Amino acid sequence: MSVRLLLTDEVWATIAAILATIKSRAGSPPTLSDRLFIEAVLSLARTGTSWRDLPADFGHWDAVYNRFRRWERRGLWRQRWARLQGEDYQDALHLFIDATIVRAHQHAAGALKKTGDKPHRLWGALGVACPQKSMRAV
Repeated sequence: MSVRLLLTDEVWATIAAILATIKSRAGSPPTLSDRLFIEAVLSLARTGTSWRDLPADFGHWDAVYNRFRRWERRGLWRQRWARLQGEDYQDALHLFIDATIVRAHQHAAGALKKTGDKPHRLWGALGVACPQKSMRAV
């Protein structure tokens, strides 16, 4: 395997115990193990690449994406995080996210829109002044 893995055996044992309690055994087993699936999601989160650029060591990107969406729809991510917040796993209480690792979209920089002062094209074409967006207080 040519990709860098993040989960140690110790951490995986903790996560596997939680997954065993919240995950359903219905359906056919996936070709990618749960550990490699979570490693794939962590790899995407760490590198910021798109799903299609997922390394081939993790299997086909579409299978990983669909499994991620199924877990999200069934609430497995939320349940797993809630269980990690329990008394048995105190290390999870010390995780935090700060602004140095969370990237904002370039349009979220707070610049004013260029079209903010212009009237709507419909009102401009009709030659009518823009209607007020709110009523004055009495």
